[in-house]
Amino acid sequence: MLRRTLLIALTALPALLLAPASSGAADGKKGVTETGAPGTAEALADVGASWFCNWSADPQGVRGGEFVPMIWGADNVNQQELDRAKAAGSTLLTFNEPDLDGQATMPVEQALDLWPKLQDTGMRLGAPAVASGADRAGGWLDRFMRGAAQRGYRVDFVPVHWYGADFSPAATEQLRSYVRAVHERYRKPVWVTEYALTDFSQGSPRYPSERQQAEFARSSVSMLDGEPAVERYAWFTLSTEASPTGLYDGPTPNRTGAAYRDAR
Repeated sequence: MLRRTLLIALTALPALLLAPASSGAADGKKGVTETGAPGTAEALADVGASWFCNWSADPQGVRGGEFVPMIWGADNVNQQELDRAKAAGSTLLTFNEPDLDGQATMPVEQALDLWPKLQDTGMRLGAPAVASGADRAGGWLDRFMRGAAQRGYRVDFVPVHWYGADFSPAATEQLRSYVRAVHERYRKPVWVTEYALTDFSQGSPRYPSERQQAEFARSSVSMLDGEPAVERYAWFTLSTEASPTGLYDGPTPNRTGAAYRDAR
């Protein structure tokens, strides 16, 4: 799921990779991640998100807008999981933070070797969602995207994760700069599939005040809704049971939840 703040470096990729993909997404950008915590159904009905994901191939019985399935790691690339994903949606998220130990850790070559099986689903495909450095020349995602272009593979959009360590009002523009840099590098629609304010630089996570997180939720929604490079985005996460950055205490919105719900 997560981690770290990010550098910006721009270098062009081969022309094959730079061709923009058609959108194919629903009109609503706003989404949320969820973990099936108590109160999820009520929170999803209230939060105003048009889509949600849960790092799994199916919604696990949860209902609330469009569900977007994920093939989380290498062990999930099997027919049973692929069939579950196809039955659950038309767009597929892939390989959660393969660049980070403890997540879907894998070498770039392994991800590329597995890609044809994902492509064969016929679903719209998101690139693997790296924990950080999606815009960095020579980074994990950069090497994957170059390899995909060389092999003639299809990648329709680029998911990114972003956790801001600067809790000031500047955070929203820092997020905008990151998504624009990723879009400039790959010329693909960007999905921000996890984001919030969290500082991972000191070992134990450090979180902003409730007021700071709520103000960021409000300003970031306004920015992301108006940012042409961003096709969809999802806050991390719906429930405070899963993370201090959660939007709802059971079925009840906290200050950040109300800000995220009401932001336009």
